[in-house]
Amino acid sequence: MSRIRIVVGPQAFDLGQEYAALVTGDVDSGAVAAFVGRVRDFGSDSVMTLEHYPGMTEKALAAIVDTACARWPLAAVTVIHRVGRLAAGDEIVLVLTASRHRRAAYDANAYIMDYLKTEAPFWKLEQNSAGRQWVEAREEDDTERQRWEAP
Repeated sequence: MSRIRIVVGPQAFDLGQEYAALVTGDVDSGAVAAFVGRVRDFGSDSVMTLEHYPGMTEKALAAIVDTACARWPLAAVTVIHRVGRLAAGDEIVLVLTASRHRRAAYDANAYIMDYLKTEAPFWKLEQNSAGRQWVEAREEDDTERQRWEAP
C-alpha cells in the first residue's frame, strides 16, 4: 500500500521538506523522482491565476495517483498543486514518487504529470500588460498522455 499525499491550495511548498516527509521511515525505496513545475515569464508584469473545482480536483488527482500506484510498485507519492495568483518563477506543481527502483519512480512521475496536465480540472488565466487570456489545452500534452495508453 502506497503512502499518498495530495494537496491543492494557494500555499507555497518547500521541496526539501516535502522530500524529507516522503522518505521518513522508508528504507526500502531506492529511488525518488521529483518534478517541479514553475510559472514561465510570458511578458512584462506577467501573472497567472489558477482556478480549480474544489472536491472534484482532488478526486481527479486521487484517481490519477491510484492508477499510477496500480501500474508501478510505488512506496509513496506526493502531489501538490497550487491555485490562486502566481508570478513568473513561482512554483505551481510538485510530484514526488518513491519506489524500490528508478524506472518505476521515473515512469510513474511522468505518468502522473501527463495525466494531471490533461485530466485534472484546473484553469489558467494569464495576465500581463498586453491583456489577459485563458490558456488553452496543448496538443503536445495530449500526445504525451497517449504514450501511456495500451497499443
